[in-house]
Amino acid sequence: MFPLSFKQALLAGAASSCLLAAPLAHAQQAPEPKLNEPQTPISAPDAPVPDNDQEIGFAADALEYDTNSQVVTATGNVQLLRDGNRLRADKIVWDRTTGKVEAQGSVSVIDPDGNVAYGDRFDVTDTLKDGAVDNILLVLQQGGRMAATKGERVNGVYTLHHAAYTGCPVEGGDGCPKEPTWQINAVKVVYDPTKQRVSYTRANVELFGLPLIPVPGLSHPVGDDGGSGLLVPNIRYDRVNGFEVAVPYYLKLAPNRDLTVTPHVYTDSLPMIEGNFRHLYDRGAYQITGYATYGSRSSGITPTDSQKDIRGAIDASGGLQLTPEWSVNGSIRVATDRTFLRRYDISRDDRLRSTLGVQRIGDNSYFSLAGWAVQTLRVDDPQGQMPIALPVMDYRLRMKDPLLGGQMQFQANTLAITRTEGQDTQRAFAAFEWNLRKLTGLGQEVTFTTYLRGDVYHSSDNALTDTISYAGDPGWKARGIAAAAVDMRWPFMGEAFGGVQRIAPRVQIVAAPHLANLSVPNEDARSVDLEDSNLFALNRFAGYDRFEDSSRITYGLEYNLAVPDFTLDANVGQSYRLDNRASILPDGTGLSDRMSDIVGRWTVRYKDFLSFTQRFRVDKDNLAVRRNEVDATVGSKKTYAQVSYLRLNRNANAALEDLQDREELRVGGRVQFARFWSVFGSTVIDLTGAQEDPGTTADGYQPVRQRLGVAYEDDCLTLGFTWRRDYQTNGDARAGNSFQLRLAFRNIGI
Repeated sequence: MFPLSFKQALLAGAASSCLLAAPLAHAQQAPEPKLNEPQTPISAPDAPVPDNDQEIGFAADALEYDTNSQVVTATGNVQLLRDGNRLRADKIVWDRTTGKVEAQGSVSVIDPDGNVAYGDRFDVTDTLKDGAVDNILLVLQQGGRMAATKGERVNGVYTLHHAAYTGCPVEGGDGCPKEPTWQINAVKVVYDPTKQRVSYTRANVELFGLPLIPVPGLSHPVGDDGGSGLLVPNIRYDRVNGFEVAVPYYLKLAPNRDLTVTPHVYTDSLPMIEGNFRHLYDRGAYQITGYATYGSRSSGITPTDSQKDIRGAIDASGGLQLTPEWSVNGSIRVATDRTFLRRYDISRDDRLRSTLGVQRIGDNSYFSLAGWAVQTLRVDDPQGQMPIALPVMDYRLRMKDPLLGGQMQFQANTLAITRTEGQDTQRAFAAFEWNLRKLTGLGQEVTFTTYLRGDVYHSSDNALTDTISYAGDPGWKARGIAAAAVDMRWPFMGEAFGGVQRIAPRVQIVAAPHLANLSVPNEDARSVDLEDSNLFALNRFAGYDRFEDSSRITYGLEYNLAVPDFTLDANVGQSYRLDNRASILPDGTGLSDRMSDIVGRWTVRYKDFLSFTQRFRVDKDNLAVRRNEVDATVGSKKTYAQVSYLRLNRNANAALEDLQDREELRVGGRVQFARFWSVFGSTVIDLTGAQEDPGTTADGYQPVRQRLGVAYEDDCLTLGFTWRRDYQTNGDARAGNSFQLRLAFRNIGI
């Protein structure tokens, strides 16, 4: 539409050899513009700063003054300075009678905001505020460049005709000019430095040199502060909603508040409105995101039982720092139904948790008072079984032991859980823990631990809990807990393989009396599995409601090797129960027998190219793998592959816990095949079969989700096209293909 080209016109700072090779831009039916910045610095000293706005600071190599015509002619590195505006040129002719200043040859004008206008010839007033120029290049101080066949500045506002704007670099790494990735061409462009905004008349976006998107009435802010305006649309297609076009509108309410409203229009569904409000203030911040639409929703596996109603969701979070010690935080996450978030591709969470809490963190103390509620999005989970916890209180005080040395910690904790159609539980306890760490003369690290706790429980409606071992006995129950431990590590270090290696045997002895664990409810310790992270823990249950009451000895070995560009970390260990009473730990955890399973982990890192971690648990009797986790990344930041594998084959008793065994594979990667172009993809495959879950009907290979795409990303543009296929149907969130086009212009001020 406009012959003006940034490759030809925006040659700011380019090397002389590049400038000689690059042709100049040609304006439409206009003389050839000269838009190059001066290639040699002005050698004359800066013009003196005038005493007031009515005076002009002046400097030049030569000066002529015609007293009859009142015309001043200055040549050679001319500089004028007035009221924060600075003009530089090879020659100026100043008519003092009319106030007209004509500047010629490598002219540049810098306004008080730091914007620089370049051209071959400027006609300005002697205030240096207003004027006109042909073939103008305007370099904005806030970032971005504009080139035009003609431009003027009136009262500080720039108006450019047959112009183009870009926020992209116009030089390569070698200093030579290059085409910007994108530019906006328009019949007229207006830039108001006061409002920090660029407005266009009859504009279109040019991408990779090709006209792409007509955008009449376009305007956008410049700089880092941003401003109100339309954002780049989001375009996608999926089987359920059809084609989708989302056009966000950003509204800047204040420097610390903004609102983004996004209408989502679908071909196969009614429109949806999305809003996001953000507020940042001196002591905290919060954000509120909401979605609303009207349509059919399904609460079952298939959409046959659907009904039409208002659908939507709210996701809000925030925090407030009252004092250096006290803070308040909370979140609200709710949806009108179980499939809304998945159907509209907002989130894949299967449970939503809302929280509210206040905290105090001191030098040696911690206090928290909180509450939370859970909404399930799983089709087969009754909402009435979801817990509502209010209040949840935890207080801890740490201090030095004045008698024996070491650290003492006092803890008080309460929890009240209510369910609308399930078991209610209240719990309170007080605990004391003492730790003393010593180093022997032989370099052994010995830690002594003592733990004492008293619990009080009350529960009701226990029969509504499906898993019997979680229910406990109804009514009031009390429990006392005591444990003592000695933990010894003996690290040996030395040079090896051109680096340093460390070998550290470790032994721990724990003594604990028998507890009536099953008589109290289990709300927070349901997931238990022996692994390297809890092998030497005093209590290998995750929460407070169950405490491992066995006396045991645990032994293991830690190994570390660090050589240039390579590290290896590994540990392995096992536990043996000293008493012969039955354990409360169920089969499948690796801890049900006197001799535990063998657990370990090893991690290898080579430069930034390779990272590999494997965690494992093998059966003590037949060395069968009961738990196997692998996380591996290989490649550079530009081209890499990631693999994650998980297999849980614990043979756990379903009557004792409700956690299922699984086998899953996740693979992802990215290949950069050009400087800015790359392809990427990922897949999630459910490998669970009868060996892991005897009740499953799966064949051991069931794709869950696949993704494949191509992307372009440089310093001013992100462009991507993604295909995704979902294989699982959940109500009206049906399986199928979806396609998404993503386009984001950087350095455009939003």
